[in-house]
Amino acid sequence: MDHSERITLEPDKRAGKPCIRGLRITVYDVLEYLASGMTEEEILADFPDLEPEDIRAVLAFATAPERRRHTAGS
Repeated sequence: MDHSERITLEPDKRAGKPCIRGLRITVYDVLEYLASGMTEEEILADFPDLEPEDIRAVLAFATAPERRRHTAGS
């Protein structure tokens, strides 16, 4: 999946963390919700601005090779 249209990086928003479609919901927020045991349906119910494709984009972003290269230097 190409996550580039759903995951945005804006230096002035959420300290430059990757966000979903310019919203103030970060990739890391969604990953934390999933890791805590929330289902996709629960996340979508809690955040009506999110779409199922956003969650798939988060997972694609988290596993993308370019992300691993970007964070390796951090």
